[in-house]
Formats: sequence, structure tokens, C-alpha cells
Amino acid sequence: MRVVAAMSGGVDSAVAAARMLDAGHEVVGVHLALSQSAATLRESARGCCTIEDAGDARRVADRLGIPFYVWDMADRFREDVMEDFVAEYAAGRTPNPCLRCNERIKFAALLDKALALGFDAVATGHYAQIVDGPDGRELHRAVDPAKDQSYVLGVLDAEQLSRSFFPLGDTTKPHIREEAAARGFSVAKKPDSHDICFIADGDTKGWLTGRLGTAPGEIVDDAGKVVGTHEGAFAYTVGQRRGLGLKVPREDGAKRYVVEVQPATRRVVVGTAELLGVDLLDADHGRWCGPAPAGEVRVGAQVRAHGEEIPATATADGDRVQVRLDRRIRGVAPGQSVVLYDGTRVVGSATIARTGRVEASA
Repeated sequence: MRVVAAMSGGVDSAVAAARMLDAGHEVVGVHLALSQSAATLRESARGCCTIEDAGDARRVADRLGIPFYVWDMADRFREDVMEDFVAEYAAGRTPNPCLRCNERIKFAALLDKALALGFDAVATGHYAQIVDGPDGRELHRAVDPAKDQSYVLGVLDAEQLSRSFFPLGDTTKPHIREEAAARGFSVAKKPDSHDICFIADGDTKGWLTGRLGTAPGEIVDDAGKVVGTHEGAFAYTVGQRRGLGLKVPREDGAKRYVVEVQPATRRVVVGTAELLGVDLLDADHGRWCGPAPAGEVRVGAQVRAHGEEIPATATADGDRVQVRLDRRIRGVAPGQSVVLYDGTRVVGSATIARTGRVEASA
């Protein structure tokens, strides 16, 4: 097969490209330029897609003896990921930009361009496994639970999976670094990137304020009493406890958390931890990694990239999904994604629109 190996400049994508070459594929390395003003140097483990990263990727490609190109997708990334991120926070939701990037950039824009140029598939350094099943290729968890990235790949559909390779899913991260060192890759000890790649300093609140400005409002308790003020509701997310700056403490001294963000009224509602517990998720934008579930099905539901999988019942109706969890969990915000599993297999994902409690909805 002719395969585009997406090379970020990190150790994972470097080994993934090497393994695809070892498997006998015709491999071309591609680095995605996603920033219109990439910093010259990376700041520790924060951020990615910098000039330094492109140079690291090129050096690996040279060592492997494969062609290497940089594809400029900065405009697409800004529109489909960054602007979506801002719009979601402005609407009082909490998005996951990594899922949007995988859905719209790495496995839409990148794959579409690769296919248009005559390639057969795309390979990345994600930690997940693809298994041939009775209904086609299936997406499964990686063997290394600490690095499993199947959650952020839950937005892929069956057609995209049929054109994708994840060569690292059967290996742990320490072994990947050992393999990279044995291959003589200079990135063998390079730190992993983390946080949101386009907010390199990790200050999400400051980054959003720079784009949305200030919009002062009230912080109220669950009875409607004003207990503080804020400069922008977009800076708060359900489950947040730190940085609230409340001026009126509870009489019983109980800790308070954000339980709701109301962008229309510019209000942030806070309450005790008990109010955070939900077991009903109404979601939309359903994406299926194979056939869509028929009727009511038992699944495992995960709402964070490395969060706990909760037993649940899911019912799909077109691109809308209702998930009833077997027990309540805290800090689930509209805008987050719920990814559904059947054992290690990823069934699909959806974006949470509303949360609630089963007893309250009865």
C-alpha cells in the first residue's frame, strides 16, 4: 500500500512510520503545519507542530530514507478546531479539541488529501488497535491502558477506519522509546506534548479572554443568591472548584463547584458536590465506528480521555444518543464527548448536549 505517515516530530509518530516501512508499505512522511505563526522552539512538553517539531520529523524521515513533505493546514485547523473551540466555550460548553482535530483534520482533511493524491491510507502514532471483525475493521483499545487513545479516535467512522493504521496499539510507551533509541532516532527521549496544542502556555482562560474579551456577570448559588462576580462565563466549566473567587462562603463551610454555566444571562451557578452527580446524558452528533447500535444496547461509557468507563445503557436515534449510566458521576459538562465501548471495541461517540438524573426525568 501507499501510505501517508503523519509525523508530528514526536517519538510515537516516528516509530509508527518506521513500522509501516518495515511492514513493506510505500511510505511518505507528512508533517502538518497547523499554526500560522509557529514558535521557533517548543516550550518543554507544551504545544506541538512548531518549527522544531517539523525539523525533528524531517530528520527521522531522512534516517528512514522516505520522502518528506510539510502540508499547510493552518487555515483549516483555525476554522475547524480553534474557532469551534472558542464558539463552544462562548456557548457555555466544554469542548475537546483533540477529538475535533482527529475528526476534521487528521482523518478528514489529511486523509482526503492523501486519497486525492493516490495514497491508500494514513498511519499515525495513536495508541489504539484496529481489528478485522465480522462487519469490517473495528477500533479497539490499546494494550497500554496508560496511553490508550481510543477515546479521542471515537469520532472516526467505518470508512475512515478502513483507511487508517495505528501501528503502536500493541506496544507500551517504554518499549516504543526503547525501539526509537535502537533505531537511532534523536526523538527517543523527547517529552510528550500535552494540554491544548494551540495554547502552549496552558492558560486557557487568558487565551479565551484574548479572543472573547470580558463579559462581567454574577456567580450565584443554587438558590439564586449572588455570591461573587466574574469577567466572563466562558472561563468556567462544570465541576470547576478552583479560581472561583467567591465572596460569600456557605454557612456550613462546604466546598462549592460550578454546576451550570448560563451564557445568555452571563451567570455561573455554583453548588455542593452532590449537585454535580448525573447519570443521564443526552447527546447529539453521533459518530459510529461501524454499524450504528439498534435499539437499546449495553455499553461502557467514558466521558474523559483517561476517565473511568462506566457501565451504561445507550439508545441511538439517528445522530442523537441517550446514555443512562448505571451510577452517577460528577463534573460532566455539555460539549464533552461520550465514547461508547463494547468490551475493548469502540462503538462510537457523541457530543453531550444535556445532563440530568434518571429519577428526575421519570
